[in-house]
Amino acid sequence: MSDTIPTTAAEERYAAFRERRAEAVTRPQGHLALVNTQWITGDPGSAQPVWGVPGLWSPLPAGESGLKVTAAASDGILVDDAIVDGDVIVGGHDAVTPSELRFGDTVTGSVIGGERGDYALRIWDAASEAIQDFGGIDAFPYDPEWVVEARFTPIASGGSVDIAHLGDDGRTRSKALPGTIEFSHDGAERSVAAFQDDDSLLLVFGDATNGDTTYGVGRFLRVVPRADGTVLLDFNRAHIPPCGFSYNFNCPIPPAQNRFDFRIEAGEKNVLNRRGGLLH
Repeated sequence: MSDTIPTTAAEERYAAFRERRAEAVTRPQGHLALVNTQWITGDPGSAQPVWGVPGLWSPLPAGESGLKVTAAASDGILVDDAIVDGDVIVGGHDAVTPSELRFGDTVTGSVIGGERGDYALRIWDAASEAIQDFGGIDAFPYDPEWVVEARFTPIASGGSVDIAHLGDDGRTRSKALPGTIEFSHDGAERSVAAFQDDDSLLLVFGDATNGDTTYGVGRFLRVVPRADGTVLLDFNRAHIPPCGFSYNFNCPIPPAQNRFDFRIEAGEKNVLNRRGGLLH
């Protein structure tokens, strides 16, 4: 374990990180604002209502990004700042230009795609009960002992790891695994899987604090390997996954090799309400 940054500077950066986290989760489309995720399935044209918002929502033909909404002007739905009066295509996050969707002063929407080619409508409320009752993210004090130097070993032909998700009833999804990460703890070598997630690697891990002093499902840590093959695991930046803020997220569960039998007393603990208790 090592820390090349003077502790005072590291503590200041840690405090800034925690402030950014609290700001991010309370944004109009931050984790605490998500009030519904509804998958729109079936044949194209099979319209269905979505809880909390007007309009009828339909799947598009296979290979097309997004959903179709059918609504009257009186419903007040805006897609890309234009009122919906009839049928309108709402582009998903994987579209060349994703659509902007608004239902009212505080309520917005977005369309996400699934691995099987289907799409869901997400509803965000900037005045959600969770935001109004949010008291903060409890976290451990900064500890330089949990800044760990590790080694990243690429998998030449590319690999994968099967990851279960909370809402998938035990089914797993295959995630691209560019390599393995090894580090030492108490004289023992540990090898963990961090899968590709946008421009970084995401380590989904569990440890002996889960369900005791930290969020029960596990925590996340984003890492970026250096050019020389080393990687810094700063567990002070371990953070609660989105499902710890809203039940409408479907978060990955730590795979077996990422479940540690020791306590990592660093990083975020739990999401608190205004009274100091657990938000969920």
